[in-house]
Parts: sequence; structure tokens; C-alpha cells
Amino acid sequence: MSDRLAIVVPCYNEQEVLPATVETLCSVLKQLSGNGKIAPDSFVLFVDDGSRDDTWKLLCGYHESNALVWAQKLSKNCGHQSALLSGLMTAMKYADMSVSIDADLQDDVSVIESMVDQYREGCEIVYGIRGSRKKDSFFKRSTAQGFYRLLSAMGVKTIYNHADFRLMSRRAMEELSRYSETNLYLRGLIPLLGLKTGEVVYERGERQAGESKYPLKKMLALALNGITSFSIKPIRLVTVAGLLVLVICFAAAVYALIAYFNNDVERGWTSTILSIWFLGGVQLLAIGIIGEYIGKIYNEVKRRPLYHIETLLDQPDVK
Repeated sequence: MSDRLAIVVPCYNEQEVLPATVETLCSVLKQLSGNGKIAPDSFVLFVDDGSRDDTWKLLCGYHESNALVWAQKLSKNCGHQSALLSGLMTAMKYADMSVSIDADLQDDVSVIESMVDQYREGCEIVYGIRGSRKKDSFFKRSTAQGFYRLLSAMGVKTIYNHADFRLMSRRAMEELSRYSETNLYLRGLIPLLGLKTGEVVYERGERQAGESKYPLKKMLALALNGITSFSIKPIRLVTVAGLLVLVICFAAAVYALIAYFNNDVERGWTSTILSIWFLGGVQLLAIGIIGEYIGKIYNEVKRRPLYHIETLLDQPDVK
């Protein structure tokens, strides 16, 4: 018997794109089921991340009329990563494997079949890799590529040009459930599992409707979270910078002493003021970075739940 697939879709104010998303993903399930690659009772699990529009109302309607549509509502907006994790943890209880994908369907759903094929060949995780970023703006493309390079330089293990479009087996989801981090960055956590992986390359399309839920502010927050949650190199860089400043200050002191004994000293405050400002800036930068890590520790030790499920509509009895 074929394994059961769950397609997990986080949603936040997606009423405009939802009709096309439901139709497309249900068609994918029917096609894969018809080919005998997944079980007939596979499903699409939509996770409403505290939407303020009619997303939940639409999902309830689809659930009532379509046995393939499951819907889960979070009690409030918890953020994309927490919403995705909640969907994966629910899917883990009912499915043998899951595919996570964003509701805008910019990721190519046609490669889901290739993901399932690699799963059947023994892969526990299959990453969806963007072949290029031709359709992204120059700013988004350059900042995204710079971000991946920065993570790599900081020692964070990530998959280049991979977002959250991936297949995970039940075993992979169970291993992921053992992580209890508050500051979620799934793109960094999942490679830590160390399970057998595969890749599929695809071309990312344009959003079908609505607007992006990842503006610059959220992208920067995600980048900062990714770096500070997985790397201590920034602190080490501050230490190195501090040592360099000490070396420079020592050289400056030697120069000042030589000038003093040679009676070649001009009284002034410029060098003093510049030194004070420079050292003050370095100290503030160091305090800021250290404070970022202290903030992470503060959030982790509280062990607050990442999400609260208000409603789960599963396995509808469709007449």
C-alpha cells in the first residue's frame, strides 16, 4: 500500500490566492494517487496563522465540500515558521510524509512527484532548490544571495537557494519534534537532523494573487534570527575586533611617547575625541551583539509554547 502524503500550507491573509491554491494542490494529490505513488486518503493541511481576512471562512467551506482539504486554525498570528511547524507536527500524527509549500504557489508543484519518488528510494528529506532567481528583483536577488553567503561564512549549515519547500518523512518530522527552540529557523534546524537527503531543482514562478507576506522588515528579522540562533561567530568577531583595537591603541601609545620625548607634541583634542568615539562605537556594537544573544537566552528559558491550535478540521465526512 502506498504511503500517505500531507501537503502542509501555512496561510496568512491568503483569501485572494486560496481558490487557485486549493484547486492546484488537490489536483496534484489526485494525480499522484491515480499513479499509485501516494495513498488515496492523502490530504492538504492548511494552517491559518491568525488571518484577519476571510481565509478561515474559505477553508471551512472547502473542508466541508472536499475530503482532501484539512484545515487548522491557530488562536493568533504566531509567524510563518511557527505556523509551518504546527502543521508539520499535526501531519506527523496522520501521514507518512509531508511536503511544505507556501500558499502563493510560487514554488513549482510539478516537482512534488519527484520528491515522492526520492522518498520511495529512501530519502528522508528532499529539498526544493531554486534553479535561478531571474524573476526576483535585483534587490531581492542580491540580498538573498548575500544572506546565504553570510550564513555560510558564519558557519551555519544551510541549503543554498532553499526556502521551506521540502518533503519530510515521518521519521524526519519526529526527529524535528525533539527540538524545542523558541527562536525558530527551520531552514537551519532541518539540515542538523543528519538524515539521508535528496534535491529537486525548479524554477520559481510569480505569485498568482495577493501580496508577499515577507516584506523587507520580516526578511531582515528572519536573517538575524538565522544567524544568532545558529552561530557564535559574531561574538568571536567582536573579540577579534577588540584585540585589533588594543593593538592599534598600543601602537598609538608608543607613537605618543616617542613624540613626547622628542618634544614634538601638539596639544589638541581631535585625536582624543576620535579615539573616544571609535572605542565607544566598538563597545556599543559589542554590547548590542551580546545583548542579542542574551535576548535569545531569555526567550529560550521561558519555554513558552510556539503556537496554540484553536480548531482542527480533519477527515471530513463528505456526502
